[in-house]
Amino acid sequence: MAGRFPLRIPAPSGAPRPHAPHSREWAPDGPLSLPQVLGCLRRGPGDPAFRVDASGAFWRVSRTPEGPATLRVTAAGDTVRGDAWGPGAEWFIDRLPALLGSGDRPEGFAPRHRLVAEGHRRAPGLRLTRTGLVLESLIPSVLEQKVTADEAYRAWRRLLTRFGEPAPGPAPAGMAVPLAPRDWALVPSWEWHRAGVDNKRASTILRAVRVAERMEEAAAMTPADARTRLEKIPGIGPWTSAEVVQRTHGAPDEVTTGDLHLPRIVGWSLAGERDADDARMLELLAPYEGHRHRAVRYLLTVGSVPPRRAPKMRRTDIARW
Repeated sequence: MAGRFPLRIPAPSGAPRPHAPHSREWAPDGPLSLPQVLGCLRRGPGDPAFRVDASGAFWRVSRTPEGPATLRVTAAGDTVRGDAWGPGAEWFIDRLPALLGSGDRPEGFAPRHRLVAEGHRRAPGLRLTRTGLVLESLIPSVLEQKVTADEAYRAWRRLLTRFGEPAPGPAPAGMAVPLAPRDWALVPSWEWHRAGVDNKRASTILRAVRVAERMEEAAAMTPADARTRLEKIPGIGPWTSAEVVQRTHGAPDEVTTGDLHLPRIVGWSLAGERDADDARMLELLAPYEGHRHRAVRYLLTVGSVPPRRAPKMRRTDIARW
């Protein structure tokens, strides 16, 4: 099955043609920046499911409950336009406002530190996206466990390029649809190895796709209940569940704990401390309860990082073992 794309069946008469998209225009009720809203969905340079073309249009490929779909998002003045192709195009277009943060409520947020205030000033168009698609956030988040970002991005890129079907519609060359649960389960063990994915992460993904419907049900839960559901899968802990619900739910208060760098960034930014741990990070973020993830996003916009006292995390290339 490796490298083989599914058979394409011609659309029946009356169905949308590949180049006749479902379209929608939407006017947000405040400032909106596509890079700041959608950028968190990109899994590194060359992500086969995410592109920004030369015109500045954002392209996103997903596997919706209705099937594969390609979405192009463009902004013109105060209006955003979405065009979508594929069996899941209508599903994508119906949820365009949510994807662009229509359900986000930043009004109750008040900066309490100069760097948070600076991030707030620099990113007035930041809104928290809500994709409503769990597996497409869960699988790359599992790939990012305990390895460098470059390793995780390489694995995601290789697996989608090799096993994902081509994106519907006039998507940029090389874009691919994330695999269906059954297809993730059929990836041979040696292909995980060639992608640099160790057995622990591959096994976690395989456990998750075996209960894919239960995983996707989490999108309709509260962020806290969704995290509890996700963490029932061995290999999925607080770090991974937070990374998922931040994207699937637009969860403004779900902080990523267990991260190698984030506590030190928050500690340095808010208190001038270089060695903060998770407990200290949560203590410093307590004044932002209800918006702690939002406060972190503003801090990351400013880019305040503590001085490095140790070498970067070593790359672990299991493909060479």
